[in-house]
Amino acid sequence: MSKVADLSLAAQGKLKIEWAQAHMPVMAKLVEKYSATKPLEGMRVAGCLHVTKETAVLVKSLVAAGAEVSWSGCNPLSTQDDIAAALAEEGVDIYAWRGLSTEEFYWCIEQTLKFRPTLTLDDGADLIVLIHNKHKELLEDVVGGTEETTTGIHRLKAMADAGDLKYPLIAVNNAQTKWDFDNVYGTGQSSLDGILRASNILLAGKTFVVAGYGHCGTGIAFRASGMGSNVVVTEIDAVKALRAKMDGFSVMPMDEAAKVGDIFITATGMKDVIVGKHFESMKDGAIVCNTGHYDVELNLPELKSLSVERREVRPNNAEYVFENGKKIFVLAEGRLVNLSAAEGHPSEVMDMSFANQFLSLIRLAREGKNLENKVYDVSLEQDALVAETKLEAMGVKIDKLSPEQVTYLTDYNAGT
Repeated sequence: MSKVADLSLAAQGKLKIEWAQAHMPVMAKLVEKYSATKPLEGMRVAGCLHVTKETAVLVKSLVAAGAEVSWSGCNPLSTQDDIAAALAEEGVDIYAWRGLSTEEFYWCIEQTLKFRPTLTLDDGADLIVLIHNKHKELLEDVVGGTEETTTGIHRLKAMADAGDLKYPLIAVNNAQTKWDFDNVYGTGQSSLDGILRASNILLAGKTFVVAGYGHCGTGIAFRASGMGSNVVVTEIDAVKALRAKMDGFSVMPMDEAAKVGDIFITATGMKDVIVGKHFESMKDGAIVCNTGHYDVELNLPELKSLSVERREVRPNNAEYVFENGKKIFVLAEGRLVNLSAAEGHPSEVMDMSFANQFLSLIRLAREGKNLENKVYDVSLEQDALVAETKLEAMGVKIDKLSPEQVTYLTDYNAGT
């Protein structure tokens, strides 16, 4: 069973999936290794993650490893309808289409739970929270799950701290081969891609305000700077703010940045980063968007209350007109601009993130019943394996310690 927007788009989706497969060599090696042994045989995976060509490669890999899969999108605007159609045509149970209402969004997740999953894969923790709050009867079957993004990890750690987490979770987001690459290079490139597709604005010479200097904000700031923008960073964390300053960017509160910015992007995971007073301070023609998981970082209800007119001027670009004639442009309805207005991260970087998802689910299938109900990090061994496999695929070789160097490393008597 599936529900997608248009099955006639399947052929187009299959071509995109083929492209992604050709650019995800780590996943290809894992499929080659595990399609024979099928370590996920007997496992039922419920996934809630952006439906992109890269996600399709992950889904097909899980099936190749023996899993049954049921899937939904994790954001109302991030599903690529041709990819959903291609997966549906191949027999994957998928419930996803672009433009979901809130009611439809949760309905889709509900459908993925009907086959009583044994493993969950989430991006934002909506599926996990739904099971815990509404479908407690499913908890006895679930041996473990994974979480893809920073926002979801925050939610799950809060659940664990409160004693409310009922099965073990692996924080795939916290793998070095995920957040140092997916979050930095993937978000940096794809967010600018989304901004350019929605606005076609020249970045050179503009003041580009980045709210949040975590891994995602760092990647965005450097790429905007590389395109010729004057980058301003806003932060609440003193260490991150200091890092941004040392990296050569201006740092100031949003109250000040709002007055000088031409383009604004939020990457914090926190609500109300840009609110009514900031919209009031902005220049005529300012462009505002978000790349965090939820749309709460921009307080759009307050912007709407300040406006006398709203209209779509380009795909994924809404113009808000104030009474004095000033215009503010909001991209992708405040949703993830990189997925709603573009295609999301490039396949090459998702290769590592989804390799970690794949390997983490295999670990949970083997060990989940013996793990505590808490949030686990990806092992250093897995991180190293993914990095080594990626380097090998890129034709890159690195040095190794000699036996003498290993001895020196552990000899505390060695000195000057």
